[in-house]
Amino acid sequence: MDKNRRKNEKKMKRVICAMSGGVDSSVAAALLKMAGPTPEQARYGVNFDVIGVFMKFWSEPGKNGLVGSWNRCCSPEAENRARKVAKILKIPFYVFNFKKEFKKRIVDYFLDGYKKGVTPNPCVLCNKEIKFGFLLEKALKLGADFVATGHYARIKKDKDGIHLLRGKDKNKDQSYFLWMLNQEQLKRIFFPIGDLTRKEVENLAKKFKLPVSKAKKSVEICFVQKTINDFFKKYLKEKPGKIVDTKGNILGEHKGFWFYTIGQRKGIKLPAGPYFVLNKDFKKNLLIVTKNEKELFKKELTAKNVNWIPGKEPRFPLKIKAKIRYRTKFALAILSKNLESKTYNLKFLKPQRAITPGQSVVFYKEQEVLGGGIIR
Repeated sequence: MDKNRRKNEKKMKRVICAMSGGVDSSVAAALLKMAGPTPEQARYGVNFDVIGVFMKFWSEPGKNGLVGSWNRCCSPEAENRARKVAKILKIPFYVFNFKKEFKKRIVDYFLDGYKKGVTPNPCVLCNKEIKFGFLLEKALKLGADFVATGHYARIKKDKDGIHLLRGKDKNKDQSYFLWMLNQEQLKRIFFPIGDLTRKEVENLAKKFKLPVSKAKKSVEICFVQKTINDFFKKYLKEKPGKIVDTKGNILGEHKGFWFYTIGQRKGIKLPAGPYFVLNKDFKKNLLIVTKNEKELFKKELTAKNVNWIPGKEPRFPLKIKAKIRYRTKFALAILSKNLESKTYNLKFLKPQRAITPGQSVVFYKEQEVLGGGIIR
């Protein structure tokens, strides 16, 4: 009996599952806890020793400078739901405090990007630095074999390595936010709900009787309590400058170009509009606008800080499908490398609207995410 128990324990793989209290991560934890089958269990042929972890991130200070507890990703209500789910599943539950790391690596990066006139995507960096960075490192130190999350994405392993694929639910697919991951991280990651649709996940939550709530649609950043403009007023202040047209004619004054993003129409407040934000001049503190929306459409972009998920570059030129924002459609393009500058040039078959510096451009080949980069 003791020999069999030790043998079974050796077969068990310890998985730390990031739990936010939402339906996706809760069902992910439940699937890992069940006898299976899941893609991960089929791959490794073992059951899992599952541990639930709730991560605390930085939040804005409250009244009188007291540390606030509000953050879409880690509110007290979310922590309580995650704790209840762990209790139902009968798995250990811990809270990890990543407030300092989150503030330094994500929030400061976000603010610094806007100060420089670009529009960064903090969710992409959070996946790399926090969820599959600090969390994974801590998990391994605690003797875990893998980290699991409720992302709608899939992982496939074959003789050529580990591949990151789009999630089955095309409307919920979150592979766009994972382009910074590498082979070493992917071999330690599980996405238990990647082969499910959101409807299937919700049905499983009901079946397992999990006390989760459907997340409300969010158009803001998780750590922004009200609006991005309110956030900027607090942390970047106002820095007035001129609003000009493409010929340099002064049309008005802005309060700081970080209050605007490329393609924006609302909030410019100029007479005889509408106007669209076309560009920003960081050195001269100018906001460049146009009445002609067609000027927002461009066929080329340059990408820097490119990461190739397979671990090696493909051959160029390369035909791909690309996304310049999470909710934009895939666009056919030709990708080539600029050898001198170590950047990459992307030529689209059809012009794309409002290509925005600082945002992520992600490269796809069929269902696979090849990698991505930062739009320069």
